[in-house]
Amino acid sequence: MTGYKSTRGGIDGRDFESVLLAGLAEDGGLFVPAAWPRFSAADLRRMRAMTYPELAAEVLAPFTEGCFTRADLLEMASAVYGRFDHPAVAPLKQLDTDLWLLELFHGPTLAFKDFAMQLLAEMFDRVLTRRGETITIVGATSGDTGAAAVQAFAGKSQVRVAMLHPEGRISPVQRRQMTTILADNVLNIALAGTFDDCQDLVKAMFADQPFRTRINMSAVNSINWARIAAQSVYYFWAALRLGAPDRPSAFCVPTGNFGNVYAGWAARQMGLPIEQLTVATNANDILARFFEGGVYAKDGVVPTMSPSMDIQVASNFERLLLDLEGNDAGGVRRRMASFAQSGEFEVDHGSLERVSTFMKGGSASERATAAMIANTHERTGELVDPHTAVALHVAELHMPPKGVPMISLSTAHPAKFPDAVATASGIHPALPPRYAHLMDLPESTVTAGNDLREVETLITERFSIS
Repeated sequence: MTGYKSTRGGIDGRDFESVLLAGLAEDGGLFVPAAWPRFSAADLRRMRAMTYPELAAEVLAPFTEGCFTRADLLEMASAVYGRFDHPAVAPLKQLDTDLWLLELFHGPTLAFKDFAMQLLAEMFDRVLTRRGETITIVGATSGDTGAAAVQAFAGKSQVRVAMLHPEGRISPVQRRQMTTILADNVLNIALAGTFDDCQDLVKAMFADQPFRTRINMSAVNSINWARIAAQSVYYFWAALRLGAPDRPSAFCVPTGNFGNVYAGWAARQMGLPIEQLTVATNANDILARFFEGGVYAKDGVVPTMSPSMDIQVASNFERLLLDLEGNDAGGVRRRMASFAQSGEFEVDHGSLERVSTFMKGGSASERATAAMIANTHERTGELVDPHTAVALHVAELHMPPKGVPMISLSTAHPAKFPDAVATASGIHPALPPRYAHLMDLPESTVTAGNDLREVETLITERFSIS
């Protein structure tokens, strides 16, 4: 049975159920497995014949032991992924000899977040019913997480959802996927600030222990370990289809909060032969700069055409930092304290060198992103969203040795960012039929300043929490 500990050393020996419900550790750290389960080459060959739900149950079983059985996982995964629009769930498309696209946008909200969020909703429902409890999920979104969470949890009787998004800094489609769901258990808050401001407020609410306890607060952002575990499945899915374990793969991942690429790191820790993980960022390039020089230093957030990556504080990076620090939680605490005080820290050369042998970083300018949207359509006929274009641009800069497939993660449907795609390609992408009337539906949202007490009051009053 896999136990869990905090990256900051204050929590150890937790089980999956408590980690699922808590989200963030009480000491301010993030939960990680105390030890990684490992799949052998024989295990991986056996997995090749599995459907996506079967593979999800296989990969997640070691993490959820004591909370869910393998049969539970298969039942939940079959229900969740059966709602996806594509029969393959996560189809692979070949763009060039060694360049592939993994489409992760065939879920209910047209983004990769659906893979984990839909499964989390099922997990929460079962655990809370068993415990007879009600929780309040509080999250920050740069666009896709909020839409996925609101869609997954709307109408759930034992879950309340309060989602913060930066006002005017997400696409109209992303916003409306949240704000047009008029459920009594959902509160959408448009914050005057950036995504990092939203994320800081969520962390501050977790740190406010009386408030956290009063509302029975939890998180479904990628700080929740269950999200990482669920996302690791599609790395196995893609690599197995391209020959793993007998052929290694490489992945290029567009990322802002580091959760999606850390799921790839997790898959590698579990034995999947990933030769290279490439971190792709837009102009908000704190992660790319780190992998180039070992300095993690935030800068101002720059609005871009790929808004889900307009982030300068990548929360999940703390999980990788624990590995960089040789599993020294004290080192993580010191680094994070330095970052909180000065906005930067540096790791030693040896630590960076150990990771940089297989982990790369790169960024794409706005011009390069637009050019990649246009060029990809011209060369392949595929219309990609700006986040996918960022990954494709960086993938071309860091192609692995010949014969090793480079799999770029396509994280959102192009119709979620129609203006950017149309400007770059001359083609206005259409929403799938089920969203045909999205832009005409009424919205429900409240605005708030970047103020902790104001936001906490909005949440308690909206849900009548005394």
